[in-house]
Amino acid sequence: MLARVFTVGALLVATAIFLHSHVRPETNPPREELASFPLELEPWSGVDLSISNDVRVILGDGDFLNRSYSAPDGSSVALFIAYFPSQRSGDTIHSPKNCLPGAGWIPLEASRATIPGLDHRPLEINRYIVGNDKLRLLVLYWYQAHNRVTASEYRAKWYMLLDSLKLNRSDGALVRIMTPTDNREDVDAAQQRAVDFAELILPLLDDYIPH
Repeated sequence: MLARVFTVGALLVATAIFLHSHVRPETNPPREELASFPLELEPWSGVDLSISNDVRVILGDGDFLNRSYSAPDGSSVALFIAYFPSQRSGDTIHSPKNCLPGAGWIPLEASRATIPGLDHRPLEINRYIVGNDKLRLLVLYWYQAHNRVTASEYRAKWYMLLDSLKLNRSDGALVRIMTPTDNREDVDAAQQRAVDFAELILPLLDDYIPH
């Protein structure tokens, strides 16, 4: 009985703190706008892609980067970053597992992969293969906020709740890398290309997704 009362009391206190945190304005550290993310990342050269108004309405208020990078050997990757300075008012990160099928891509395979972290420890991220007619895309994506990278959407939301209480911040980002793969190329080669690109951009993201 006592344990139940304590649990209920703890939940009430946590709820009160969370509601109080919604009253206080959030205090996010300064950051660079995603529009300034480098276009040239040797050997890659980037071109910005437009985001339709309909998609922007779905995404909500945030800072977005949608860009295609190509290399001299003809390979290409697409980089999409969505940063939300606040997720309290309903503008939350949309999982690619929801938005890609909505854009006509059929899920073919979902698993996990790793990329080298800045401290040389592997970071677990999502690996996703989608198809549309004869086209195939290999997709890597992860959630990032406050010097933390996670593959799990649910864990990202849990961290958001904790950081909203502890830090008075609910900002966060989705980072997605896509590269085409077809019958002429082994899927592992496409994955390695995407992983190499992820390793290239990871040190740059701190300027755009603040700790």
